[in-house]
Amino acid sequence: MATTYPPVSFYFKLSFSDTSGSADASFKEVSGIAMEMSTDDLAEGGVMYKHRIPTAVKYSNLILKRGLVPKNSAVAKWCMDTLTGGFEEAIETKSIVVSLLNEEGDPLQSWSFVNAWPVKWSVSDLNSMNNEIAIESLEFAYSYFESK
Repeated sequence: MATTYPPVSFYFKLSFSDTSGSADASFKEVSGIAMEMSTDDLAEGGVMYKHRIPTAVKYSNLILKRGLVPKNSAVAKWCMDTLTGGFEEAIETKSIVVSLLNEEGDPLQSWSFVNAWPVKWSVSDLNSMNNEIAIESLEFAYSYFESK
């Protein structure tokens, strides 16, 4: 198995727990795979500097972009039900797995986003002067992610 280093970022796949279908796994862009350590400054009495202390890990929202798919797709329905359903029912969470693939299609690196739920849905601007496809953006919050 030949592996090119560094790997290319355009060959990846997604999967959602409890969801199947090629339209729901096809995305053109994934962003927001990030975490950072928050810090607080603590001033010590009589000293001219401050100590920086770690507080908690903060995760970015996961953003997925794809060509606009029919509204009956399972992922689109999950997003619409969550965003328009109010808070009468508990928000359904899913696991989202993003895998970076090698040239044979085998995973080089995977990230599993645990307890993900939709927080934003948008469609790109519609403009009759541009020759572009309509892009749907889905943004998800989650509890944490694990690298596999």
